[in-house]
Amino acid sequence: MKHEEPDSPGEAGTTGAADAAGEAGAPPSLGGRRRILIWVVAGAVVLTGAGVVVATTIRSPSQVAADAAPPPASVLADRVERRVLTSSVVVRGTVTAEQTLAVTPGAGAGAAAGAKPVVTRVNKQPGTAVQAGEVLLEVSGRPVFALAGALPVYRDLKPGATGKDVGQLQQGLKALGHPTGADPAGSYGSGTKAAVTAFYTALGYAPRPADPADAENVRAAEDAADAAERQVTTTKNALKKAKEGGGDASEAQLQLTFAQQDLAKAKSRLDTARAAAGPMVPADELLFVKGFPARVDAVKASVGEPVPESLLSVSAGAPVIRASLPAHQKDLVKPGMKVQLLSEATGLSATATVESVAADPTPAAGTAPTGGGSGQAAPDAPQNPGGYALTVKPDQALDAQLTGQGVRLTVTAASSGEPVLIVPLSAISAGADGRTTVTVLGKDPQAQGDRRRVEVRAGMSADGMVQVDPVGGGALADGDRVLVAQAKP
Repeated sequence: MKHEEPDSPGEAGTTGAADAAGEAGAPPSLGGRRRILIWVVAGAVVLTGAGVVVATTIRSPSQVAADAAPPPASVLADRVERRVLTSSVVVRGTVTAEQTLAVTPGAGAGAAAGAKPVVTRVNKQPGTAVQAGEVLLEVSGRPVFALAGALPVYRDLKPGATGKDVGQLQQGLKALGHPTGADPAGSYGSGTKAAVTAFYTALGYAPRPADPADAENVRAAEDAADAAERQVTTTKNALKKAKEGGGDASEAQLQLTFAQQDLAKAKSRLDTARAAAGPMVPADELLFVKGFPARVDAVKASVGEPVPESLLSVSAGAPVIRASLPAHQKDLVKPGMKVQLLSEATGLSATATVESVAADPTPAAGTAPTGGGSGQAAPDAPQNPGGYALTVKPDQALDAQLTGQGVRLTVTAASSGEPVLIVPLSAISAGADGRTTVTVLGKDPQAQGDRRRVEVRAGMSADGMVQVDPVGGGALADGDRVLVAQAKP
């Protein structure tokens, strides 16, 4: 075997020194340094995790006591206010005319003969205004006109009639320039006859007689009076002759007395016949409305067609708002209370006053009125929950565009009248001694030591708030914070 020697002694020594240096602490290689870094990082992560574990598992006694203690009580507070306190009732209403009338004229003079009424002329179309004395339409050749009056037409107005409706007729005729002479108010006499005749003539119509036999009745009464007068004359002559002849005149005197009595009766009947004769105003030709201008809402038939039920619909008078109160609010609203009206559709608002509240409820839809009926509403009928009818009158004329619209009504049912201190109802507490108090909070609502109790006297309440007045020297001011509720842990 061949043994190779090193080229030189210096080379051999160098190599051995390098190996020794690597074993004795020479700088590690790049791969070694990386391995060292990885082990250092891993160790740090392990130590951090161990610290977290130790921190979560080992707590001080004070920390343990704090964690076991209940959470602080939750405090609900509100501010004391000074303002006018009002109690309100809010309902929905609809703006309507004060009066709405449905008219179904008859056949007039032809009704007795069995004639059916027919529309012969239409002067006013739906939506048009109506003034006093104007002819709205014509039925079977007879006019239908309107005059001012709050009392509805319920009978023919004839000569000799008396009553408030006669007074309305007289006032309406006078307003149109047809005075009723010396007739007393509410008495249909000769002056009213003349005014009625003049009014119909101005419209272009002849007035209908109170009785078709008027003329005949008057003539018959006149003939009877003439005959009675002639009989008086005859008996007077007979009495004169009896006295001149010296005979017994007692019989002739008795006949004269009877004849004079008959004449007096005949003249009375003639006065009655004449008073009853003359023009009348038929109920199917007259329409009393509360105010002008009125408005034609609907006409259901054209010229030549038979008169249907409710041929003509007319609205009149100042607009009013109609609503319905539920039973639990009925006693809160009284006539004379102030109302705030708001139309959400237009943004218009107005003030109004409660005019009336019905004493009895309106039956709900589908409920038959007492005394009969099927007890069921039509399938298409809107459901009416019933309630107490409420009528509200605007303080000033409403915009015409509100007619027929729904509006919101806020009725001021009660008011403190002047600013008062108010707190939520739940801020009031009552003790066993009957005293009522509120708890005023300090700067720190949780601090029990900053709280103070103030005795108060409660007043009116509305919308969850109550009026309070401090008593017993307690202090309570606008802006103070009072305890409303406190949730216990």
